[in-house]
Amino acid sequence: MAKNSNKKLIDVIDKILDACYQHNSDALFILSLMHQYEERGSLSKKQLQGLLQKASKIPDMPANWLGTLEAIILKMPDRHKIAKESTPLANLSQQSNTQYLSVIASILQKYPQHKGALLLQTKCNLQQPLSNEEKGQLKQWEKLL
Repeated sequence: MAKNSNKKLIDVIDKILDACYQHNSDALFILSLMHQYEERGSLSKKQLQGLLQKASKIPDMPANWLGTLEAIILKMPDRHKIAKESTPLANLSQQSNTQYLSVIASILQKYPQHKGALLLQTKCNLQQPLSNEEKGQLKQWEKLL
């Protein structure tokens, strides 16, 4: 079903920014958020969380605006997720990385400035899984040793 273009969408974020500005017109944080919202048309998840904290302290702020802002924040994706528990797949990649670290170490003993080996060593140390192409490259280098 197509949206009716004649209807004007209600911009809750803009209303909350205006209400916060009316409550305290000297707040630099709110001013910077207003400026960025006018420039870009959106705010980041962290900025919206800060706005929610400021708006929730205002006594006459409508609860439905705050609820809508919370829903918008919850909808937004988390950019930096940290694994809380190691999964079996992560354990598998750690075990295979230790296998490749010995090959990388032997390459770096012979060629200490080998950029490809240094890159793969960094990936293994950061517990990042190696692609099949990288594993194949390591096997080729091992044969050349």
